[in-house]
Amino acid sequence: MMARLSIPTTARLPSSLRVDPASPAVTKVLNRLSRASLISIALDWLDEKNASLATPYLRRDHDEEDEGEDDDDDGDFYPPARSLAALQELYTQLQARKGSKREVLDRITEGDWRHGLSLYQLAMADLQYLYDHPTSQQWSAYRILPLKPPSRDADGDEDEPATVDSESLVIPRFHPSTFLKTLQAQVLPDVKAHYNFDRHKGLPLLLLRIFITDSPYNTSLGLQNPTATTNNAATAAAAAASSSLTTFDTSRTFYIAFPDASPHIYISKPQTLGPAQGPGESKSLRNLIVEGIPKALSRPRQRFTLKSTSLSTRNLAEMLDRRGAARTNSAGGGWSIYADEKKKESPLDTVLPSPPLSEGGDGDDIGPPRATAQSVKMAVSPATLRDERATKRARLVAQARFGDSARVDDGKGVERVDIVLEDPFPTDSDDEDMLREEGDGDEGDEQQARLRKGGRRSNVEAALEQEEEAVRDEDAQSGAWRPNIRLTFHGSHVFAGIRQLVEHGIIDGERMPGWMTGEEGVTIGAVRHGRIRGHKGSGI
Repeated sequence: MMARLSIPTTARLPSSLRVDPASPAVTKVLNRLSRASLISIALDWLDEKNASLATPYLRRDHDEEDEGEDDDDDGDFYPPARSLAALQELYTQLQARKGSKREVLDRITEGDWRHGLSLYQLAMADLQYLYDHPTSQQWSAYRILPLKPPSRDADGDEDEPATVDSESLVIPRFHPSTFLKTLQAQVLPDVKAHYNFDRHKGLPLLLLRIFITDSPYNTSLGLQNPTATTNNAATAAAAAASSSLTTFDTSRTFYIAFPDASPHIYISKPQTLGPAQGPGESKSLRNLIVEGIPKALSRPRQRFTLKSTSLSTRNLAEMLDRRGAARTNSAGGGWSIYADEKKKESPLDTVLPSPPLSEGGDGDDIGPPRATAQSVKMAVSPATLRDERATKRARLVAQARFGDSARVDDGKGVERVDIVLEDPFPTDSDDEDMLREEGDGDEGDEQQARLRKGGRRSNVEAALEQEEEAVRDEDAQSGAWRPNIRLTFHGSHVFAGIRQLVEHGIIDGERMPGWMTGEEGVTIGAVRHGRIRGHKGSGI
């Protein structure tokens, strides 16, 4: 039922606020789920702990006043149940037999929840889709760093800007209700947000779903579909033509993940339920949240800030492996042999463990086979022996460079890695002037081509160009020529693919730089003097 009086307010959207089931946004959220997930989420709604925020439409008790209403319910295609227990039994029977997803979807929207679905129900459905499709969100990792308290100068006129306290080991205390109250104060007054916490089913982290809509009202007026309140088809069509985007359809949803015992948080990319919005709007919303999170975590005389770690992936398991609470945070690539918590080994121990390369030898001891009955009958050619030696050595080199990481089936892969090379090109001094002139010409042609192409630059492109601008002044002073080289690796598991190339001898594993093994734990970085550093100073 729509509120009689709605006034602008700074309060957040209540979880009990219901949305019309005929809304296209509601249909989109539920249509993404499979039949099994729809039945499972409906049973969760009918649980005692969720019944107050997900009350279904039930048949009332027979009395003289409601007798006519009950007669109308008897003619429904989906007659309402008399109790929660009866409705639970009905969905349990649907779960036991086969059927179509449309049957369950219509039963939810046109039968048991015909009077609307609450924001809490939609949040549960959205989270169920995240559990069913773990790679549906693009996550970025940020580190929580303490700030030094500002100190006044001798004159006492102005305060010094806050700087990161790299020596402090203080981490913020997290209390969900206090965090949400402070974060709500950072949200703009002309938008409304709904928050929902949930413990991840398979990973040690806490998920916060934030649903933001462009409305100053925290009642049903802010979620109303203007085409759903009129009975005239012509009027509804005219309203739809004049306002094709409703307030609810243009909402954005994103997640914040808080891993256990880790000074990191993960923020997802905002997603819209309706048509895609402008890139600037989503980016400004993300920046607003990123700026508001450290303020919500801060306390009097104890301030914090967020710092990007240059790690972005769709795999939450990889996020926890690289930016979690385990020893794998600083033990990537070949260093992963020290990440096993059962062995408790450290590179600082006086007795170092046997490296993986020494377990099977270095490949040099591969010689002709001993004289046996089988070897006498079947002679092995020298070329075959060389191929076997090269193949075995390539596998051992890959094991030494990658250790226990970058396995195809480990479930910890990244989908994209963008690298820009800032090292000067190795040339003789006599040819530097000529190559520099050619490079300037090529760079100018490339810039003109980019301008002719037009279009909006991607975030990755902008980040890499900022890395290039940082070294232009140094190049002008030293006279070195740096070719514009960018490397982009795509795939379901980038570093596992590089490991396979090393095992097959396509990439020389002995001369391969360390950042190609994934030991630095970044997906956007710049290579300078042979070493990689994360974009915007990730501390690597």
